[in-house]
Amino acid sequence: MKVGFDYGSSNCAMGVMQQGKVSLLQLEQGKHYLPSTMYAMHNTLVPTYVQQHLPQPDMSYTQSRQTLLNSAKQAKRDLDLDASESGVFFGQAAIDEYIEFPDEGFFVKSPKSFFGAVGLKPQQIAFFEDIATAMMMEIKRRAESQLQDSLTQTVIGRPVNFQSVGGEESNQQAEQILTTAAKRAGFKDVEFLFEPLAAGIEFESSLQQDNNVLVVDIGGGTSDCSFVRMGPSYRGNANRQQDFLAHTGKRIGGNDLDIALAYHQLMPLCGLGSKMLSGLPMPNQLFLQACRINDVQSQLDFYSDKLARDLSAMLRDVMEPEKLKRLIKIQQNKLTHQLVREGELTKIAMSEQTERQVSLGFLESQLTQSVTHQDFSDSVMSNLEQMATLAKEAIKQAGVKPDTIFLTGGSAQSPLLKATLSQLIGDVEMVNGDNFGSVTAGLTKWAERVFA
Repeated sequence: MKVGFDYGSSNCAMGVMQQGKVSLLQLEQGKHYLPSTMYAMHNTLVPTYVQQHLPQPDMSYTQSRQTLLNSAKQAKRDLDLDASESGVFFGQAAIDEYIEFPDEGFFVKSPKSFFGAVGLKPQQIAFFEDIATAMMMEIKRRAESQLQDSLTQTVIGRPVNFQSVGGEESNQQAEQILTTAAKRAGFKDVEFLFEPLAAGIEFESSLQQDNNVLVVDIGGGTSDCSFVRMGPSYRGNANRQQDFLAHTGKRIGGNDLDIALAYHQLMPLCGLGSKMLSGLPMPNQLFLQACRINDVQSQLDFYSDKLARDLSAMLRDVMEPEKLKRLIKIQQNKLTHQLVREGELTKIAMSEQTERQVSLGFLESQLTQSVTHQDFSDSVMSNLEQMATLAKEAIKQAGVKPDTIFLTGGSAQSPLLKATLSQLIGDVEMVNGDNFGSVTAGLTKWAERVFA
């Protein structure tokens, strides 16, 4: 059976064609999407989960992970897990486990954001393969349980660029990780389609006349823009490559807005902007590292033993030690994801509210921070301008003004982004797509076509 698979930075979704229409599958608690999160009570439990759920035995995989698999046996004993307990959680269950036990396990959010990272070592690539495989196995299992049928062919969405600096080498690395994961999860045939193009395919089905459409897809980890000729004259084409006039993309997305909010609005409570006794400002890098949960090296640096010692020593040399103690608590208790989650909730609230009281009781009893809509705008404007610049560059590459801008992805609905687009591009009709379903629907339709 064919499936469109949006393995997204923020959420994952799957769709199948049923009676000529796209049907989005329910993956968690009746919802059509699963948060792109995983929590393992110990990192060695991830390859163990993969090995136990392989569709058929794979000796080469077992041999390549043997050391980790052996360590997992001891980890299970230490955690008092029986044979039926995997110790691995996905989606909302992963978030719940992390919030309850932030310093005891391994939590990953938006793993796709890391797949194109420059300079990954073979063992790091192998670990990312295991993370992607475990998540795909679980999502595929839930989908097959609902369908009562096996899924063997898939079109997976991908950003135009997984990384802004790695170029095509990063794209190939990320695609290979996803391909390896999908095939280990049991898919026999795997194809890819640019996510903004997938979103555009769904929008095209509603067009009554030909249009030049700029698709702006703001995902969790990437922003992508595709300039596409759409409409009745084009949608029947078996090969649409000639209809795609331009692509631009960058590794900046909704997660970056969350991080910017956490950095600018919450980190001042932890010492950002305060001073040392010498009169010098606190180094910004400490706070940037804490907030950059989508950057492997930043998180490794922030949670290092060296930084723990440095922060402890720094307490004697700062004017406001009570603030630095909060940063130390974040470092000691692995609370960076929880902090940035508050940034995400604030971003969501700002679509309907002019102010939000952020509760930071996990840092200190009764600690709160008020964030206004102006604070929100000041914090994220630089990111929004980068997203809008991608759209402007796509128009420049295409050499023609769009008739319509089609916006998809959760953060694409921001009034601030629309205002920024209008300022840079001018007066062009903007149409909102399904925040989460447009890409999946387009991938599903493309799967039906390419695997016909």
